[in-house]
Amino acid sequence: MRIGFDATSAVRQGAGIGRITRELLRALAQRDAAHSYRLIYAAPPGAAAQPLPPLGRNFHVRRLPFDDLWLARVWHRARLPLPVNLVTGGIDLFHAPDFTLPPVLPGTRTVLTVHDLSFVRDPESALPVLRRYLNQVVPRSVRRATHVLADSEATRNDLAALYGTPREKITVLYSGVNAMFQPVRDADRLAAVRLRYGIGAAPYVLAVSTLQPRKNYPRLIQALARQPDPSLRLVIVGGKGWLYDAIFAEVGRSGLEGRVIFAGFAADEDLPALYSGARVVAYPSTYEGFGLPILEGYACGTPVVTSTAACLPEVAGGAALLVDPLDVDAIATALHQAASDETLRASLIARGFERVRPFTWDNAAKQLLEVYGAVGGK
Repeated sequence: MRIGFDATSAVRQGAGIGRITRELLRALAQRDAAHSYRLIYAAPPGAAAQPLPPLGRNFHVRRLPFDDLWLARVWHRARLPLPVNLVTGGIDLFHAPDFTLPPVLPGTRTVLTVHDLSFVRDPESALPVLRRYLNQVVPRSVRRATHVLADSEATRNDLAALYGTPREKITVLYSGVNAMFQPVRDADRLAAVRLRYGIGAAPYVLAVSTLQPRKNYPRLIQALARQPDPSLRLVIVGGKGWLYDAIFAEVGRSGLEGRVIFAGFAADEDLPALYSGARVVAYPSTYEGFGLPILEGYACGTPVVTSTAACLPEVAGGAALLVDPLDVDAIATALHQAASDETLRASLIARGFERVRPFTWDNAAKQLLEVYGAVGGK
């Protein structure tokens, strides 16, 4: 089968969907030498880019010399019927892994990945211009797609409830955890990462996510202010996203300058040590489509505090402390318990190791190939 694949997110996005797409491509290349893949990505000269993972000889990559925003204007705003087949060449199936589906020639089967419907469920967390765009384009793409992939059962339920998508048209494809995520016990490596990100020697809570409203950072900062241990710090790893001014303002309002560290975007190779060095991984989001930091925390042997919102209990699987994301006292109590109760910590760590075991990228690639076969009829 000839499979077209939009790799733009893998190249243009460092975190989030970009990481997920790169890992999926890596696992597909390791598992599948039979199908022919036609990867395209939009990146004008000089644009920041992430390297694609090593790919086999059955993967053919074409860079389009213009911005992905230009493609969005052509395909989704102007709705010009220029089929993606013009740049992929002849294909039997096209996979769009980032919410929106381009036009295809008649007879081309399509797979669309919808990671979450946060712009519907939590609209105040999205920029108005982006929210309007997604509310127009995503429902249309879902209707046109032959089959839809959802990151979680919660997202599958949202697609059915909000868009009326037949449940049989949706497959839940869980993300995996890279094998590099495991406990780091080398003292020099742990110390080097602390130095690199300005953490110092104090104990810390780790939060890994782009700075944006639904990550619930202001309440997490308030919860840090209520900790009985004044040496405990909060390390936030992630680049600036949008609507983040309230996060920085909360640090000053809570008087926590010096105890909240904005580490910025971290290199993938540093993440295992950052997770392993933390006392707690905090992920108290108000809405998520999946929640990969939960599983990465488990894999590194660190207790996790997350929320009861959306898919997070589904992903946590009984191995984390769950809190109401709107209840600062509940978040504060859970952080204190996970950081200081050694019996509880040992139980959470053991349960986390067990929970994360089936979440591999090879399992995800195997399931995706089954979907491709069913949708493409080959």
